[in-house]
Amino acid sequence: MAQGRGPGGPFSRGFMTEEEKASQPKVTKELLARVFSYLKPYGKSLLLVLVCIAASSFLTLLPSILTGRIIDEGLVKRDLAALVRYILLSLAVTLGANLIGVAESYINTWMAQHITYDMRNQMYGHLQKMSQRFFTTSHQGDVITRMTSDIDGVQQVIANTFTSILSNVITLVIAMIAMFRKNWILAIIGIVIVPLFTLPTRRAGKTRWKYANESQACNDEINGILNETLSVSGQLLSKLFVREKYEYERYEEANGRMIRLNIRESMAGRWFRVILSTFTSIGPMLIYFVGGLLMIRYDQNLTIGDVTVLVTLLSRMYMPVNSLLNIQVDWMRSMALFSRIFDYFDIPVEIENAPDAIIPESVEGNIAFEHVQFGYEPDRLVLKDVSFTLRAGHSVAIVGPSGSGKSTMINLIPRLYDVGGGRVTFDGVDVRSLDLGFLRQQVGVVSQETYLFNGTIRENLRYARPDATEDEMEEALKKANIWDFVQAQPEGLDAMVGNRGLKLSGGEKQRLSIARVLLKNPTIFIFDEATSALDSISEQKIQEAIDPIIQSRTSILIAHRLSTILAADEILVVRDGRIVERGQHRELINVGGVYRELYETQFSKALLPEEDNPSELEQYLWGTQPADEPIEDLP
Repeated sequence: MAQGRGPGGPFSRGFMTEEEKASQPKVTKELLARVFSYLKPYGKSLLLVLVCIAASSFLTLLPSILTGRIIDEGLVKRDLAALVRYILLSLAVTLGANLIGVAESYINTWMAQHITYDMRNQMYGHLQKMSQRFFTTSHQGDVITRMTSDIDGVQQVIANTFTSILSNVITLVIAMIAMFRKNWILAIIGIVIVPLFTLPTRRAGKTRWKYANESQACNDEINGILNETLSVSGQLLSKLFVREKYEYERYEEANGRMIRLNIRESMAGRWFRVILSTFTSIGPMLIYFVGGLLMIRYDQNLTIGDVTVLVTLLSRMYMPVNSLLNIQVDWMRSMALFSRIFDYFDIPVEIENAPDAIIPESVEGNIAFEHVQFGYEPDRLVLKDVSFTLRAGHSVAIVGPSGSGKSTMINLIPRLYDVGGGRVTFDGVDVRSLDLGFLRQQVGVVSQETYLFNGTIRENLRYARPDATEDEMEEALKKANIWDFVQAQPEGLDAMVGNRGLKLSGGEKQRLSIARVLLKNPTIFIFDEATSALDSISEQKIQEAIDPIIQSRTSILIAHRLSTILAADEILVVRDGRIVERGQHRELINVGGVYRELYETQFSKALLPEEDNPSELEQYLWGTQPADEPIEDLP
């Protein structure tokens, strides 16, 4: 039986799930106009596809019509020349239809690929403009799905669904015209019978889809059991708690359930083929019976060839009808796909350049927060009336309990977020008025969670400055106190760091991150807890890299380590989104407030003064050293 184009195969899912019904989009003129706007640049290609589809559909049905001539003029009349002529013509038509089909397939695929190329570029460019808020609130898997499978689905919609509709409609129209030209009575019988063919198809398809879904869920459950119980940790746990028998019984039950579902799914297909075979036999038999009755008693002009053509055309109509009966479902799925993509395109760009963005001619590096307020949600402020000034060449340490707003403060400087109230200025200019690229080029951030690409040390360094020379990279690595490590690698700068830098230790990753920022050569350095969660040796090496930077560059340090805090010119103490204390270490210790509490709980465990003879450093750290006495051993 010849099959039509499109998704309506024997087991196509010509129905919508409850989830799809609940989330199906409202198809409006605006949505349709937006969908077809992606086809507009490829109008000529689309027109050519339509012409090819029409020609291919016509030529595909022509051999069925020629079959009647082969029977009546070649076989019945015993005319060998006519027989050969119509057979060769039928072969030529078939070849022509196939060649046109190949051309149509190429043009259609080319068009679909280029449309998805455009959409991927548009989506990636749009996502690149999203603020940090978008990426912290959106599920990463959802973002990747929009970029990959959703847009890939658009390609299928353009290459299959749209062209399938056109091809099936044209095929049906041509087939019905040909049938009515032969005999209107048999044509009506055929049109009435064809929809009956689709009933077992849809029923069996829905049943098989149900069992397939249940079987997949059961298979996922089995995979979960295997992952949990056959891992090193899972096996150890089951042995220590003597649960081997329980886990075996759990696996046995799930495995048996999947086998039963697989058998049901297979048998549903078997019964379907029996029913379909029966239905497809009834149609032609009915045409033969009524056609024979007409030939024998009522219509002497109706020939054997005519009846054969009608039977052949009837079989050609089955798949197009089945596809078109599912057209509403296919159409709604296509619109839902576009709606999901457009939902992302419609997310407003929160952080963007001002129309008249400023690029200053000179840079000093003065930072000021003026009554800044900010909240990730409008009714829940994270920063409340924060004000401070950091002069160029100086450094400030920001300390406070976890969740007090420290990292949020520094994220406002390069405009990863925008303030909700007040303003942040760079050299006296509101950062929102500065060119975004210029602003971010002036800010270098070394974060606690260092991110390295799965490439070489060289590639990770040049991410900061693609044109960096070997000497410049070497100098940056030396300043970051990691040059000796790089030299020790057999590949040197071409050593692979692994996925997210997994081949390196925490301290090595952090120092490489510092080297990358040094290569960028920003005006302002920000160290966001750069030495937390590291061992003392790694911390010392990183501190040796950070200290010269703090002495020579405008720096902001968010730290949990006392050595980092003491290196700053000023300490800001943040609690609940407010700066509650500011000053230097000794002053803040003597105040006896939040800073002293933090110092006693976080910073001073290894520096508790001896009861009988505390050192000068210990006296200073605890605020008991006289202010006019010099301290020789400050860190």
